[in-house]
Amino acid sequence: MARRDGARVRVEGDQSVARVRVSADRGVFMISVAAELAQMHPQTLRIYEARGLIEPKRSPKGTRLYSQEDVQRLRRIQEMTAELGLNLAGVERVLDLEEQIEALHARLQELEHVALQAEARLAEELEQLRRSYRAELTVPYRGGALVRAADVRAALGVPKRRG
Repeated sequence: MARRDGARVRVEGDQSVARVRVSADRGVFMISVAAELAQMHPQTLRIYEARGLIEPKRSPKGTRLYSQEDVQRLRRIQEMTAELGLNLAGVERVLDLEEQIEALHARLQELEHVALQAEARLAEELEQLRRSYRAELTVPYRGGALVRAADVRAALGVPKRRG
């Protein structure tokens, strides 16, 4: 008979424990567990939630469910208030700025990817233009007539240029 204990599955009568992987953003911890993991009082956690510093998921019955990412964020908030001496307004500002930096970093990576694609496309177009130019290049011949350079090279037995 299997029984679930948090993120573990214990088989009754068997000493083995199978670990279940849970996505870091999935709400699995109730407020008491999340507060304990973050080393704070549940009421402190509720204050952080009221200030908008943390937004737990909710179960269908409305129970707060905190994810591993939420617990990490709570620890970060604790560090900023206890060790760095920031007030909650300062913490809020720091977290907002970190989110903006993260969004800008993602946008920068996206734009770098677009720029690399455009650069490759332009390099290919430039090479096609060079080949076309070489093929269409004309040189003056007797009496002012124009002859394609490629035809002159072919007539003289000069091998085609590469690149």
